[in-house]
Amino acid sequence: MNVDPTHTFERPVATGIIARSRKFMAQRVRYEVIGLIFFVMTINLADRAAMSISGTPMSAELHLNHLQLGWIFSSFAWAYVLFQLAGGWALDRFGAKRTYTCAIFLWSFCTAGVGFAPFFGQQVASSLIFVLIFLIGMAAAPCYPANAKIVSAWFPATERGTASAIFNATQYFAAAAFTPALALLAANLGWRSVFFAMGAIGIVAGALFGLRLKAPLDHPRLTQEERELIEAGGGTLSMDDVRAGGGSHVCADSTPRPGFSIGTFVHLLRNRVLLGISLAQYCISTLSFFFIMWVPVYLVQERHIPLLRAGILASIPAVCGFSGGILGGMLSDLLLRHGRSLTVARKIPIYVGMLMASSIMACNYVHADWLVVAIMALAFFGKGFGALGWAVIADTSPVNAAGLNASVFNTFSSLSGITTPIAIGFIVHTMHSFNGALVFVGVHALLAVASYALMVGTIRRVDPV
Repeated sequence: MNVDPTHTFERPVATGIIARSRKFMAQRVRYEVIGLIFFVMTINLADRAAMSISGTPMSAELHLNHLQLGWIFSSFAWAYVLFQLAGGWALDRFGAKRTYTCAIFLWSFCTAGVGFAPFFGQQVASSLIFVLIFLIGMAAAPCYPANAKIVSAWFPATERGTASAIFNATQYFAAAAFTPALALLAANLGWRSVFFAMGAIGIVAGALFGLRLKAPLDHPRLTQEERELIEAGGGTLSMDDVRAGGGSHVCADSTPRPGFSIGTFVHLLRNRVLLGISLAQYCISTLSFFFIMWVPVYLVQERHIPLLRAGILASIPAVCGFSGGILGGMLSDLLLRHGRSLTVARKIPIYVGMLMASSIMACNYVHADWLVVAIMALAFFGKGFGALGWAVIADTSPVNAAGLNASVFNTFSSLSGITTPIAIGFIVHTMHSFNGALVFVGVHALLAVASYALMVGTIRRVDPV
């Protein structure tokens, strides 16, 4: 009787691969954790993309002028900045999981609510949308600080750069993955469908996140070997309160929860290392907001590239930023594993990346469109490569104020979202060209290097405050 080789060999091979994969993941529960963060942050940033995609048809239906639309969109940034400190306090008071899960549900319900706003009439709808987007910004405020706190709990220092780079790269991945799909949805089913779809996806994501995310101390599948690896590498093992000391910890219910203290806040701002990291992040975020808001406008108005082609070309820097972000984190952790100090391992990618990002000024001296896009791609790759601020915050934050310090850091980053569009708009309006704007952006990349070199110094965990 002939034996079918499919039944003899292929099934055991496939079964063996699955078994080895399960064993691999069972010994690395922390990989599932960073996967959850990547998933929810991609949705969070796709919600922001939904606002820009829906802007034109929404304003047409509700008869909004550009000034009114600008106020509506600005509500997100203002709320995001205003609630950073409150979000950090909530993380330290209620814990990362509880705060994060509630934030996901709140921003998802508010996102879906934007689609229902027109049912209340034209006059009410615009005000209601303003409030809903403000609430989305408020809900999103503690997310990045929570990411830093979760990574600090789950990952040893030698893997923290890669983990932070993964969640930080979602800003590029969301733009590349969701924008075409949301634009197609809006074109076929109307702009409201974009908000309904993203709201539904977010609610599902919130349920999954709440069910799957656990602290290392509470995770039933965490092996003793992986726990020892995390603790030996400086992981705090707790996403809530921790005592002083690299890996020493207590359960969330065994010590009083910290409250917001003006003294603690002032102490964080007066610490030169922490302030230098935050100032550098402000400069790095200037590049982010330029790419998000102004690159398509630059290509159309300054380079006279048709809008459709400009939209396609603008996606190239986003892809490069995503790959640069992952590679920068991997290089940082590789340097740590090869015995380099934490300072060297974090600063080398930052310096190299920001120097590449500053090359954006060279666009002022070239004429070929393909060369302009190539320079933009290099600059955005460099921005991603050097965007290790969240890893540095996880490395340096005082263990008893990690959430608050991450929020201070994120506040500096978010302030750039307010100042950069205004500054670039003023420069372009005054000079009637983007030449000065590109210099403005490139100089901020160099200022980030100066901040790390002159203010930050040695990268180490700051003593408890």
